[in-house]
Amino acid sequence: MNLLQGALGGTSFPDPERLLADLSWQDASRPVPGVPYTLAEVLAHLAGTARASLDLAAGRAEEWPGDLDLWPGVRDEAHFRTLLTELRLGLTEARALADSPSDRARDILTDLAAHSAYHWGQVALLRRVLGVWPESE
Repeated sequence: MNLLQGALGGTSFPDPERLLADLSWQDASRPVPGVPYTLAEVLAHLAGTARASLDLAAGRAEEWPGDLDLWPGVRDEAHFRTLLTELRLGLTEARALADSPSDRARDILTDLAAHSAYHWGQVALLRRVLGVWPESE
């Protein structure tokens, strides 16, 4: 694993798989007093921005989508489960693209890594505040 792959999750902050482990819709959709978003909403933000970034890095898009909803809601448990799958697939794709990226892809993935690290930190904090930190391996 190279530095960029590690920065996309697992070495610079807790492994996203651990942060997603055993996360229920009930916990992820529970409001936290004083926090303007739920854990599910942070995950939706991560998934949406990752998809747009990965489309750019992989050459499937030429520019950032102007109509992207940066903070989409999460409708229900089925939508939440789909979101978790999208996050996991995005992480796999990001790491694969980071194996030998073009200059453009490297720049986009570096930006994605920094952005994602911030929000994965929010996920970790919210799990702790909610009392649903995943068990140790």
